[in-house]
Amino acid sequence: MIRHRFSPFQAIKNMSYNALYTDLSGYYDLMCADINYQAQSNSAHRLQQIFGNGGQRHLDLACGTGPHIHHLLQYGYQCKGLDINQPMLDIAQQRCPSAQFELGNMCDFVTDEAYDFITCFLYSIHYSGDTQNLNNCIKSVHSALNKGGVFCFNSVDKNQIDNGLFAKHSVIHENSKFSFGSSWYYSGEGDKQTLKLSIEKSTMEETQCWTDEHPMVALSFYALSALLAPYFDVHIFEHDHDKLLPWDKKSGNAIFLCIKR
Repeated sequence: MIRHRFSPFQAIKNMSYNALYTDLSGYYDLMCADINYQAQSNSAHRLQQIFGNGGQRHLDLACGTGPHIHHLLQYGYQCKGLDINQPMLDIAQQRCPSAQFELGNMCDFVTDEAYDFITCFLYSIHYSGDTQNLNNCIKSVHSALNKGGVFCFNSVDKNQIDNGLFAKHSVIHENSKFSFGSSWYYSGEGDKQTLKLSIEKSTMEETQCWTDEHPMVALSFYALSALLAPYFDVHIFEHDHDKLLPWDKKSGNAIFLCIKR
Protein backbone atom coordinates (compact mmCIF):
# COMPACT_ATOMS: atom_id res chain seq x y z
CA MET A 1 0.00 0.00 0.00
CA ILE A 2 1.34 3.42 -0.98
CA ARG A 3 0.24 6.15 1.38
CA HIS A 4 0.27 9.74 0.23
CA ARG A 5 -1.00 13.22 0.92
CA PHE A 6 -2.19 15.24 -2.07
CA SER A 7 -0.44 18.53 -2.69
CA PRO A 8 -2.01 21.44 -4.57
CA PHE A 9 0.24 20.70 -7.55
CA GLN A 10 -1.87 19.79 -10.54
CA ALA A 11 -1.44 20.17 -14.28
CA ILE A 12 -3.05 23.35 -15.59
CA LYS A 13 -6.12 22.56 -17.68
CA ASN A 14 -8.41 24.40 -20.07
CA MET A 15 -6.23 27.24 -21.29
CA SER A 16 -7.51 27.18 -24.86
CA TYR A 17 -10.15 29.19 -26.64
CA ASN A 18 -11.82 25.98 -27.77
CA ALA A 19 -10.90 23.14 -25.43
CA LEU A 20 -11.07 19.63 -26.82
CA TYR A 21 -11.37 18.14 -23.35
CA THR A 22 -10.76 18.72 -19.68
CA ASP A 23 -9.10 15.36 -19.08
CA LEU A 24 -5.89 14.50 -20.92
CA SER A 25 -6.29 10.74 -20.50
CA GLY A 26 -8.57 10.25 -23.51
CA TYR A 27 -5.93 11.52 -25.93
CA TYR A 28 -2.78 10.66 -24.02
CA ASP A 29 -1.86 7.55 -25.99
CA LEU A 30 -2.43 9.35 -29.29
CA MET A 31 -0.28 12.24 -28.11
CA CYS A 32 2.52 9.79 -27.31
CA ALA A 33 2.08 7.64 -30.44
CA ASP A 34 5.57 8.50 -31.69
CA ILE A 35 7.30 7.32 -28.49
CA ASN A 36 9.20 4.04 -28.58
CA TYR A 37 8.06 2.63 -25.25
CA GLN A 38 9.65 -0.74 -26.00
CA ALA A 39 13.11 0.78 -26.48
CA GLN A 40 12.80 2.90 -23.34
CA SER A 41 11.68 -0.08 -21.28
CA ASN A 42 14.45 -2.27 -22.69
CA SER A 43 17.02 0.39 -21.82
CA ALA A 44 15.78 0.73 -18.25
CA HIS A 45 15.73 -3.05 -17.83
CA ARG A 46 19.30 -3.27 -19.11
CA LEU A 47 20.44 -0.66 -16.60
CA GLN A 48 18.68 -2.53 -13.81
CA GLN A 49 20.42 -5.75 -14.83
CA ILE A 50 23.86 -4.10 -14.86
CA PHE A 51 23.61 -1.84 -11.82
CA GLY A 52 20.71 -3.20 -9.77
CA ASN A 53 20.40 -5.69 -6.95
CA GLY A 54 18.70 -8.38 -9.03
CA GLY A 55 15.28 -7.83 -7.48
CA GLN A 56 12.03 -7.80 -9.45
CA ARG A 57 9.82 -5.40 -7.48
CA HIS A 58 9.17 -2.37 -9.69
CA LEU A 59 7.42 0.96 -9.15
CA ASP A 60 6.74 3.38 -12.02
CA LEU A 61 6.18 7.00 -10.96
CA ALA A 62 3.88 9.16 -13.09
CA CYS A 63 2.98 5.95 -14.89
CA GLY A 64 0.24 7.51 -17.04
CA THR A 65 -1.70 4.89 -18.98
CA GLY A 66 0.87 2.19 -18.21
CA PRO A 67 2.74 1.55 -21.51
CA HIS A 68 6.15 1.14 -19.84
CA ILE A 69 4.72 -1.23 -17.25
CA HIS A 70 3.18 -3.23 -20.08
CA HIS A 71 6.66 -3.89 -21.49
CA LEU A 72 8.46 -4.36 -18.17
CA LEU A 73 5.94 -6.99 -17.08
CA GLN A 74 7.28 -9.12 -19.92
CA TYR A 75 10.64 -9.27 -18.13
CA GLY A 76 9.02 -10.77 -15.05
CA TYR A 77 8.83 -7.66 -12.89
CA GLN A 78 6.14 -7.31 -10.23
CA CYS A 79 4.94 -3.86 -11.25
CA LYS A 80 3.05 -1.10 -9.55
CA GLY A 81 2.21 2.30 -11.01
CA LEU A 82 1.60 5.61 -9.25
CA ASP A 83 -0.03 8.61 -10.93
CA ILE A 84 -1.97 11.71 -9.94
CA ASN A 85 -4.62 11.19 -12.65
CA GLN A 86 -7.26 8.54 -11.95
CA PRO A 87 -8.66 8.30 -15.51
CA MET A 88 -5.15 7.44 -16.74
CA LEU A 89 -4.83 4.81 -14.04
CA ASP A 90 -8.14 3.30 -15.16
CA ILE A 91 -6.71 2.91 -18.67
CA ALA A 92 -3.45 1.52 -17.25
CA GLN A 93 -5.32 -1.13 -15.27
CA GLN A 94 -7.13 -2.28 -18.39
CA ARG A 95 -3.83 -2.42 -20.28
CA CYS A 96 -1.98 -4.24 -17.48
CA PRO A 97 -4.48 -6.26 -15.43
CA SER A 98 -1.72 -8.12 -13.57
CA ALA A 99 -0.12 -4.90 -12.28
CA GLN A 100 -1.24 -2.73 -9.37
CA PHE A 101 -2.02 0.97 -9.68
CA GLU A 102 -2.59 3.66 -7.09
CA LEU A 103 -3.56 7.30 -7.13
CA GLY A 104 -0.90 9.48 -5.56
CA ASN A 105 1.64 12.26 -5.76
CA MET A 106 5.21 11.18 -6.51
CA CYS A 107 6.49 14.12 -4.42
CA ASP A 108 4.85 12.84 -1.28
CA PHE A 109 4.32 9.10 -0.99
CA VAL A 110 5.16 6.48 1.61
CA THR A 111 5.05 2.77 0.93
CA ASP A 112 4.83 -0.27 3.18
CA GLU A 113 6.62 -2.26 0.48
CA ALA A 114 10.25 -2.00 -0.60
CA TYR A 115 11.13 -1.87 -4.28
CA ASP A 116 14.21 -2.88 -6.23
CA PHE A 117 13.60 -0.74 -9.29
CA ILE A 118 11.85 2.64 -9.56
CA THR A 119 11.38 4.44 -12.86
CA CYS A 120 10.04 7.82 -13.96
CA PHE A 121 9.85 8.11 -17.74
CA LEU A 122 9.08 10.88 -20.25
CA TYR A 123 10.81 13.64 -18.24
CA SER A 124 8.04 13.31 -15.66
CA ILE A 125 10.52 13.99 -12.84
CA HIS A 126 10.15 17.65 -13.85
CA TYR A 127 6.48 17.57 -12.84
CA SER A 128 7.78 17.99 -9.29
CA GLY A 129 7.31 21.67 -10.06
CA ASP A 130 10.05 23.19 -7.90
CA THR A 131 13.28 22.20 -6.19
CA GLN A 132 11.66 21.55 -2.80
CA ASN A 133 9.09 19.17 -4.25
CA LEU A 134 11.80 17.46 -6.30
CA ASN A 135 13.88 16.97 -3.17
CA ASN A 136 10.82 15.46 -1.44
CA CYS A 137 10.38 13.11 -4.40
CA ILE A 138 14.01 12.01 -4.15
CA LYS A 139 13.61 11.34 -0.43
CA SER A 140 10.43 9.32 -1.03
CA VAL A 141 12.14 7.24 -3.71
CA HIS A 142 15.16 6.61 -1.49
CA SER A 143 12.93 5.44 1.36
CA ALA A 144 10.96 3.15 -0.96
CA LEU A 145 14.01 1.35 -2.40
CA ASN A 146 15.78 -1.70 -1.07
CA LYS A 147 19.52 -1.34 -0.56
CA GLY A 148 21.21 -1.56 -3.93
CA GLY A 149 17.96 -0.72 -5.70
CA VAL A 150 18.04 1.69 -8.60
CA PHE A 151 16.11 4.78 -9.61
CA CYS A 152 16.06 5.45 -13.36
CA PHE A 153 14.67 8.58 -15.04
CA ASN A 154 15.38 11.03 -17.83
CA SER A 155 15.86 14.76 -17.52
CA VAL A 156 16.53 17.94 -19.46
CA ASP A 157 19.22 20.47 -18.46
CA LYS A 158 17.70 23.94 -18.11
CA ASN A 159 20.84 25.56 -19.49
CA GLN A 160 20.52 23.62 -22.75
CA ILE A 161 16.86 24.40 -23.49
CA ASP A 162 16.24 26.05 -26.85
CA ASN A 163 12.96 27.95 -26.56
CA GLY A 164 12.65 27.94 -30.34
CA LEU A 165 12.48 24.16 -30.74
CA PHE A 166 9.04 22.56 -31.15
CA ALA A 167 8.26 18.87 -31.67
CA LYS A 168 5.15 17.92 -33.63
CA HIS A 169 3.52 14.78 -35.00
CA SER A 170 0.12 13.83 -36.45
CA VAL A 171 -2.13 10.78 -36.10
CA ILE A 172 -5.34 9.76 -37.89
CA HIS A 173 -7.93 8.49 -35.42
CA GLU A 174 -11.66 7.87 -35.94
CA ASN A 175 -11.83 9.93 -39.14
CA SER A 176 -10.09 12.90 -37.54
CA LYS A 177 -6.54 14.18 -37.86
CA PHE A 178 -4.85 14.96 -34.56
CA SER A 179 -1.72 17.12 -34.52
CA PHE A 180 0.24 17.21 -31.29
CA GLY A 181 2.96 19.69 -30.43
CA SER A 182 5.26 20.16 -27.45
CA SER A 183 8.10 22.48 -26.47
CA TRP A 184 10.14 23.52 -23.45
CA TYR A 185 10.39 27.13 -22.33
CA TYR A 186 12.93 28.44 -19.80
CA SER A 187 13.22 32.12 -18.96
CA GLY A 188 16.91 31.85 -18.12
CA GLU A 189 16.48 32.37 -14.38
CA GLY A 190 15.35 30.33 -11.39
CA ASP A 191 14.11 26.77 -10.94
CA LYS A 192 10.91 26.97 -13.02
CA GLN A 193 10.41 26.03 -16.66
CA THR A 194 7.31 25.32 -18.71
CA LEU A 195 6.21 22.41 -20.87
CA LYS A 196 3.90 23.75 -23.58
CA LEU A 197 1.47 21.37 -25.27
CA SER A 198 -0.94 21.87 -28.13
CA ILE A 199 -3.52 19.68 -29.88
CA GLU A 200 -5.46 20.27 -33.05
CA LYS A 201 -8.33 17.99 -34.06
CA SER A 202 -9.38 18.40 -37.69
CA THR A 203 -12.39 16.89 -39.41
CA MET A 204 -14.15 17.84 -42.62
CA GLU A 205 -16.43 20.16 -40.66
CA GLU A 206 -14.15 21.98 -38.24
CA THR A 207 -10.82 22.29 -36.49
CA GLN A 208 -10.64 22.39 -32.72
CA CYS A 209 -7.60 23.58 -30.79
CA TRP A 210 -6.39 23.09 -27.24
CA THR A 211 -3.30 24.41 -25.48
CA ASP A 212 -1.84 23.66 -22.10
CA GLU A 213 1.12 24.83 -20.04
CA HIS A 214 2.60 22.68 -17.28
CA PRO A 215 4.84 24.24 -14.62
CA MET A 216 8.01 22.15 -14.36
CA VAL A 217 11.09 22.22 -12.17
CA ALA A 218 14.25 23.49 -13.91
CA LEU A 219 17.77 22.42 -12.94
CA SER A 220 21.15 21.92 -14.48
CA PHE A 221 22.44 18.36 -14.46
CA TYR A 222 25.10 19.39 -11.95
CA ALA A 223 22.46 20.79 -9.57
CA LEU A 224 20.31 17.69 -10.01
CA SER A 225 23.30 15.45 -9.28
CA ALA A 226 23.96 17.44 -6.10
CA LEU A 227 20.39 16.82 -4.91
CA LEU A 228 20.73 13.10 -5.56
CA ALA A 229 24.26 12.66 -4.15
CA PRO A 230 23.35 12.41 -0.44
CA TYR A 231 21.14 9.41 -1.18
CA PHE A 232 22.54 7.64 -4.26
CA ASP A 233 25.57 6.82 -6.32
CA VAL A 234 24.72 8.72 -9.49
CA HIS A 235 25.56 7.76 -13.08
CA ILE A 236 24.55 9.93 -16.04
CA PHE A 237 24.18 8.48 -19.54
CA GLU A 238 23.50 9.89 -22.96
CA HIS A 239 19.83 9.89 -23.90
CA ASP A 240 20.25 6.88 -26.19
CA HIS A 241 18.03 3.86 -25.61
CA ASP A 242 20.00 1.61 -27.95
CA LYS A 243 23.51 2.25 -26.59
CA LEU A 244 24.88 2.66 -23.08
CA LEU A 245 27.10 5.75 -23.37
CA PRO A 246 28.36 8.06 -20.60
CA TRP A 247 26.99 11.59 -20.75
CA ASP A 248 29.30 13.77 -22.83
CA LYS A 249 28.71 16.79 -20.53
CA LYS A 250 27.43 18.76 -23.51
CA SER A 251 24.01 17.36 -24.46
CA GLY A 252 20.90 18.69 -22.74
CA ASN A 253 19.03 15.37 -22.44
CA ALA A 254 20.28 12.51 -20.30
CA ILE A 255 19.32 9.34 -18.46
CA PHE A 256 20.05 9.30 -14.73
CA LEU A 257 20.77 5.99 -13.00
CA CYS A 258 20.84 6.25 -9.21
CA ILE A 259 21.89 3.40 -6.92
CA LYS A 260 20.77 3.42 -3.30
CA ARG A 261 23.68 3.00 -0.94
